[in-house]
Amino acid sequence: MKREGPSRPLPTLPAGGLRIVPLGGLGEIGRNMTVFEHDGSLLVVDCGVLFPEEHQPGVDVILPDFTWIRDRLDAVAAIVLTHGHEDHIGGVPYLLRERPDIPLVGSRLTLGLIAAKLQEHRIRPVTIEVAEGGRRSFGPFDCEFVAVNHSIPDGLAVAIRTAAGLVLHTGDFKMDQFPLDKRITDLRSFARLGEEGVDLFLVDSTNADVPGFTTAERELGPAIETVFRTAPRRVIVSSFASHVHRIQQVLDAAQAHGRKVAFVGRSMVRNMRIAADLGYLTIPEGLIVDIKALERMPAQRVALVCTGSQGEPLAALSKMAAGEHMIRVGAGDTVLLASSLIPGNENAVYRVINGLTGLGATVVHKGNAKVHVSGHASAGELVYCYNIVQPSHVLPVHGEARHLRANADLAISTGVTPDRVLVAQDGAVIDLVDGRATITGAVPAANVFVDGQTVGAITESSLDERRALGQEGMITVVALVDVDTRQLAEPLDFLTRGFGHNPGDLDAMTPAVEKALAELTGTTARDPDRQEQAIAGAVSTWIRRTYGHAPVVIPVVIEA
Repeated sequence: MKREGPSRPLPTLPAGGLRIVPLGGLGEIGRNMTVFEHDGSLLVVDCGVLFPEEHQPGVDVILPDFTWIRDRLDAVAAIVLTHGHEDHIGGVPYLLRERPDIPLVGSRLTLGLIAAKLQEHRIRPVTIEVAEGGRRSFGPFDCEFVAVNHSIPDGLAVAIRTAAGLVLHTGDFKMDQFPLDKRITDLRSFARLGEEGVDLFLVDSTNADVPGFTTAERELGPAIETVFRTAPRRVIVSSFASHVHRIQQVLDAAQAHGRKVAFVGRSMVRNMRIAADLGYLTIPEGLIVDIKALERMPAQRVALVCTGSQGEPLAALSKMAAGEHMIRVGAGDTVLLASSLIPGNENAVYRVINGLTGLGATVVHKGNAKVHVSGHASAGELVYCYNIVQPSHVLPVHGEARHLRANADLAISTGVTPDRVLVAQDGAVIDLVDGRATITGAVPAANVFVDGQTVGAITESSLDERRALGQEGMITVVALVDVDTRQLAEPLDFLTRGFGHNPGDLDAMTPAVEKALAELTGTTARDPDRQEQAIAGAVSTWIRRTYGHAPVVIPVVIEA
């Protein structure tokens, strides 16, 4: 449940104190955004999106709620981006619409990815490139950047120093000891910061309920190689468009087995071009060809890399599964889903798998082969970090409620005092004052829905109506009402869409409508709006009792 408004008035932040407000990422996998307030200035760490689930029809993405900072955007010193995944940078264009000159701070690849995204929104950002080991101040916030290993290159943790104390935010991370780019999580810096004294530790919780250590990326090599070696016809690989490491493994396997590769999907083409241009992706000469060139090549010498690993309806793989893409999947093709299942996407992904299987393809996925590992630290790695950092306070972030609770339990098991482990939700206000962090209030943190070019106009009520339309259908009731008698001048007329009934059945609701009109009294009896409300209520009640359904009812009153 998202917090729609403050539960109690916020106390004034004491002089010298630090206020931490997570506006997203606590209670969901996505929408990651945390705001820090100190000495009249604000620092934003990440600004991501959450992807909609099936019960949110028509929604493109879900944003954090900017209400709390909207009137103070001039006070935002910078937006620090920990890495280039959509759940951490996808909301940036929408925030910059409200103040385009907020500096964006991030690593080289992260800034490259966000700059391309902002170009589509016709925003020219102010960017500040940083790297691990760097240290830079933004207003009163002294930020040090620490290398962390994740499923995308160039991830950074950020240590934030203020007069109130030292905060360490891990961003998304894991402790792969054999990463493909040889860039490991800098535990020496974590330990050094721990010696300095970390007052508040914000820790990635996504895999906190997974025992042990996360599998190394390099262990996927044999499974990917097997697919490329044994596939009798085309290999179609679907992955996150930002997973540069996984794509590198795919390209290496294609090169080794004499297959040419084409990228499919706008975001995949864009991101791989950026990664190659910046030196994060090594592409052997002549390996990549235009998709049209593949049509003239033997199927056993072809590989495609596309988007749609989460079953997104408009992505390339979903269209292939539905037979709506220029690439026609058939018998002998092998489809490799080289990604994990994001919670909430299970039905969409299995629908794609079933569609591809029905077309005759062999589908290789996490459920039947080792073709994906997580980008997040498991319980053993988190405990390791707690023992190294030994923080005074812990705020689990980036996870659903079960992940946050599991992470909190890990922190307590390593010796962090239970009342200093803060299990919070989006919108919680945490104040760090005189070395003590406490939850002091809450601010609005509702889901903000993006539907096409519309931001925030769709509400939960709108989604209720969409769900009702999709599940129950719609009935339009046209009533010709006599102005003087307030009675029906003609029989009701019904227009239905998606509601099953036999011809003539709906005429039986006429007495209920007549009764509702007759019960109107005084001036309201002649008010067409009140008449429509009465008709809608009567029709809805009659249909629910008669059919057991609740379609959307649209009453139309015409005065006769």
